Amino acid sequence: MPRHFLTGTELSSEELLALLARARELKLDRGASRALEGRSVALVFEQPSTRTRISFEVGVSELGGHPLVLRPGEMQLSRGESPRDTALVLSRYVHAVAVRAAEHALLEELAASSSVPVVNMLTAEHHPCQVLADLLTLEERFGTLQGLKLAYVGDFNNVTRSLITLGGLAGVEVAVAAPAELRPEAVDSSATILEDPARAVEGAHALYTDVWVSMGDDGDADERRRLLAPYQLDERLLALARPDAVALHCLPAHPGEEITEGVLYGPRSAVWDQAENRLHAQKALLELLVAPRALADG
Repeated sequence: MPRHFLTGTELSSEELLALLARARELKLDRGASRALEGRSVALVFEQPSTRTRISFEVGVSELGGHPLVLRPGEMQLSRGESPRDTALVLSRYVHAVAVRAAEHALLEELAASSSVPVVNMLTAEHHPCQVLADLLTLEERFGTLQGLKLAYVGDFNNVTRSLITLGGLAGVEVAVAAPAELRPEAVDSSATILEDPARAVEGAHALYTDVWVSMGDDGDADERRRLLAPYQLDERLLALARPDAVALHCLPAHPGEEITEGVLYGPRSAVWDQAENRLHAQKALLELLVAPRALADG
């Protein structure tokens, strides 16, 4: 049976920590592994992408594999072919399928019929690959994840859900400050959910935010900005956290909106480390899912 990575819950705490340790090794020597030698990985994109596409494409190549980038309109999936049929066909051609899609249900349908691993590069509900990079960044900065506190401020979205899921597995305390109007009815009880961002960031090692208006949110953009205006990650909010706290953002950013320019580009920003760490964390993930025997031998 293939092993998929759709939400992050597919990993145990021990596997997650081992994956991050492997990512640190791969970061030290980007040519250390050729685990995907002779293998191909389909990278399916419903939406435009910068970091996700580049990090996956470069990562597959550095592991010795062949990345097959499939953009919107280049597959029959966009013309009505079923996810089941698409998965059955792709499974005969490639060794893994990674997908960036709007609806999470599409990944679940593909995974149900795929005989090769399916990886969630991003959906509207979950963004677990981003959080692998986030955890790697925090571990680099603080030496450990156990006992760290991460405060997320802003829109409750796919990144928030994945931070709660994977942060909990890693031993990170997650506090979320978001307007009540933008929070889901059911939230994982392992996180602290607040409305006041000042309370959420007390004692935090990291302050995290994301865009206020994502793809698909344009219809209510003005109302979202009104609700989220008190949640800007600015110098005042950063000063309320620990003196060594870092600022995180999964990008793309809109300086002056969800984050100030001074915080984004300032000395306490770890944003650019986050962006780089997408590459290393995803290489470790692909080793685990596609070539675990090669990883064990290495």
